[in-house]
Amino acid sequence: MEQVELRFGEESRFAQTHTNLSAVRWEPSGLWVAGDETATIERLTWTGDHFGDERSFALADYVDLPAGRFDEADIEGLARADGHLWAVGSHSLKRRKAKPGDPEKSIRRLGTVVREENRFVLVRLPLDETGERPLPGAILSGDQNVAAMLADDRHLAPFLALPGKDNGLDIEGIAVVDERVYLGLRGPVLRGWAVVLEIRPVDDGRGRLRLDRPYRKHFLDLGGLGVRDMCPHGGDLLLLTGPTMNLDGPVRVVRWRERRSDGLVPAHDLETVLELPYGVGDDHPEGLAVLPDGRLMVVYDSPSPARITPAGGVLADVFTI
Repeated sequence: MEQVELRFGEESRFAQTHTNLSAVRWEPSGLWVAGDETATIERLTWTGDHFGDERSFALADYVDLPAGRFDEADIEGLARADGHLWAVGSHSLKRRKAKPGDPEKSIRRLGTVVREENRFVLVRLPLDETGERPLPGAILSGDQNVAAMLADDRHLAPFLALPGKDNGLDIEGIAVVDERVYLGLRGPVLRGWAVVLEIRPVDDGRGRLRLDRPYRKHFLDLGGLGVRDMCPHGGDLLLLTGPTMNLDGPVRVVRWRERRSDGLVPAHDLETVLELPYGVGDDHPEGLAVLPDGRLMVVYDSPSPARITPAGGVLADVFTI
């Protein structure tokens, strides 16, 4: 394993983007990254010994976010395909956290579930000729969002009212292959089977996306784990897998070789290519990218203090498979 520094500007450090990384994608001149506490995507350039020279792009400058510029979008996945950058929100509800030192208030907070509309978005942004700057794009949101699509689904509809961290709906990965968009669910996991949705959004020409045809569901036997990120690798998909609930591990990278027509993928059709390290209460692998030499870059949510660099950056891991 090697490590590489991702160095962020003052504004992103203030927003703690560098300690809440949830998605990463590589391209020849740098990285696209996203954190799950803002409504921005970040562009980092390779400087010779680290990724830096950050440029931050507010999603509200390119699409019509349902809750406006300042509410977080909880971006959990990025994809790069055919001159476009895709970003997906978690589509999850959120349960309030308990606060130490005030048991009565904590109990009230644990009974409160909130819905934040910017989380329920799928965004497609064309990139300029350099590939380094987004242009105005299109969004799937509102009553056409992915969660709304599942309102009558026999497998997933019962989980729409549950917060993501309670095994409710929680989209955390996206991969785009031709016209197909694969969405990996951290939750729900159904009796040990994870779910990947396959949809085909099209641009309606008015800054909006719509679904072109019925979605498909793929059920993968990941041994009880959910999908935390996903990315194409040759003709396969690599899945970053981890717990759906608020647990530290295990975390694995799994190869999905065939997207079978029957939608059921048993464990023997999946290959574990990497067991990833994880911390206790920190160092949670959240984002996965394939580098041009075939190695894998992994970025972490809640990084340990050992990952924070003196220059205000954070260390990502690079693995050979």
